[in-house]
Amino acid sequence: MMRNQKAYLDCLQRPQAQMLWREALTRCGYFADLPSETVIISESLGRVTACSVYAKQSVPHYNGSAMDGIAVFAPDTFGAQETEPIRLQLLSPDTPFAPGGCYVVDTGDPLPAGTNAVIMVEDVHFVDGSAEIIAAAAPWQHVRIIGEDIVANELVIAEHQRIAPVDMAALLAAGLEEVDVIQKPKVAIIPTGDEIVATRAELRAGTILDVNSPMLAAAVTAWGGDPHRHPIVRDRREAIKQAISSSLECNDMVIVNAGTSAGRDDFTSDVLADLGEVLVHGVAIKPGKPVILALCKGKPVIGLPGYPVSAMLTAELFVRDILLARQKLPPAETIEIEATMTKQVASTMGVEEYVRVSVGNVQGKMVAALLSRGAGLLSSLTKAQGMIRIDSIQSGLAAGSTVPVQMLRKSRPEQTILAVGSHDLALELLGIFLRRRLEHVSLTCANVGSMGGIMAIRNNEAHIAGVHMLDEQTGRYNVSFVNKYLPNMTGSLVHFATREQGLMVLPGNPKGIHDLNDLMRPDVSYINRQRGSGTRMLLDYELQKSGISFGQIAGYEKEVGTHMAVAASVAAGTTDAGLGVRASARALGLDFIPVAKEQYDLLLNFSPDDERLQVIIEILQSEEFRREVESLGGYELGNAGEIVSLVAEV
Repeated sequence: MMRNQKAYLDCLQRPQAQMLWREALTRCGYFADLPSETVIISESLGRVTACSVYAKQSVPHYNGSAMDGIAVFAPDTFGAQETEPIRLQLLSPDTPFAPGGCYVVDTGDPLPAGTNAVIMVEDVHFVDGSAEIIAAAAPWQHVRIIGEDIVANELVIAEHQRIAPVDMAALLAAGLEEVDVIQKPKVAIIPTGDEIVATRAELRAGTILDVNSPMLAAAVTAWGGDPHRHPIVRDRREAIKQAISSSLECNDMVIVNAGTSAGRDDFTSDVLADLGEVLVHGVAIKPGKPVILALCKGKPVIGLPGYPVSAMLTAELFVRDILLARQKLPPAETIEIEATMTKQVASTMGVEEYVRVSVGNVQGKMVAALLSRGAGLLSSLTKAQGMIRIDSIQSGLAAGSTVPVQMLRKSRPEQTILAVGSHDLALELLGIFLRRRLEHVSLTCANVGSMGGIMAIRNNEAHIAGVHMLDEQTGRYNVSFVNKYLPNMTGSLVHFATREQGLMVLPGNPKGIHDLNDLMRPDVSYINRQRGSGTRMLLDYELQKSGISFGQIAGYEKEVGTHMAVAASVAAGTTDAGLGVRASARALGLDFIPVAKEQYDLLLNFSPDDERLQVIIEILQSEEFRREVESLGGYELGNAGEIVSLVAEV
């Protein structure tokens, strides 16, 4: 007598099943407090950082020549022209610098003491132990300044970022030899079935070669996991139970392949119910209906159907994004195109069906041709260029209908928020907090100064711009500049922080610098920020108030692009002072002489209904973010997240 078949526990719609699955794993803490490990940089490719990584040294760590040529003291070259060339005496490397002298340098050589510019060898005529030039050199031309690229103690890679080849180069350059990364999720893959064999030599009538295990293991590897293939387990209830139980002890996830339906030898659902909780047994999809989702010992266990197409599709739907989330990576992205069906496709109402297609451009028209639909046809996996989803409320697709096609083996870049404007250390923290809230979003900063940020917003080339521009007439920050350059702005000006700006000097202040007046002393050298930056504008304003002219400051013309680059030059001893925020001085262990407090705001270029806008405001107003930023030193965030009125004060 034939035994009664077991009914499915349920047959949920795919979105509901995925929601239940994700919520259950979240409740049990599967995506929190992830284990980490330390790996050497050469083995870190593709791994995900467990925490933010900071530089141990500046890049470059010395002032160096960016060209082959001669190193000169720029003022010695002033007045040189074709009709009146200037000759500079060539000095040997061990000869101290003297006015009117120069040194031959190659790209990467340290800049000799006493020089501050390089002239390319193509622009030099060597005559009788001297170098003849026909054009003046600007101070610091063709020179790579300390910290121009990366500054010691500066963020190199944020937490939960997948390491790329260029990231490895940056880590090594920044003095790192090892990096902490999230452990790859260990995934056990247990093939089951009396008909399954491991090798071709064992094949005979009625047996099937185990191709699913290697396929699933490769998929797990591609999704960042660490697969462990279990030997084939025969259709014996206790043997399956023992295999799953032992695999749970040393793995983060278990995949059981086959035995998920309601047949005589399908034990997977009952075994998982014994070991834990079966959340879902049966999802309204085709192929792949008998998938099982369970939670055992706080870990996910997935029962996948035995047919290859079913196994792969259900793995993509219920395994892939769980593994990615376990590594703090965003869900897999897909590229969709519009294509025209070449023939009718019938489907069953109430079941969401996935069909694979070939895609081609015919006479300028994108078309989709249906491939064989059998759940066991591996050829449909290898030949498919795209996949079409037929909704459960549809009875099929008509020939000639235009449908979205999900392209396979391709992905789109992650969604990026671009911040262009004034540099601030706290923006990097904003990016970290933002990614914690929206894992698919990353924040990239381009430091071009406040005015550059305003122009980027005006041209729709940025989402965020940090600005701190003082209007000398009104004493207000940013408002008049926004009104002038962005009269039709649709975004918002939002308060970020009040920052303390001051002079950064070496520990102990060996030059005895007390205020801006000391910058006029002949024994004090200075390093400046670039034109258009708010810090540069603040300096010029304070100098004007003190009656100090720019020409009285040695090094006023020497420019770098960030507060940390200023701090790095001071810390290296190549300059005596520079204006920047207190946090930069603290980061590199410098003394700080307060000069002024300023308002640092963010221009936010998002539509009002953009989720990212609301999340950014919420982060700015959160106590956790405020505490972390204020711990850097020199920040007050009491009004962070407030919209700044653009109505000019009378």
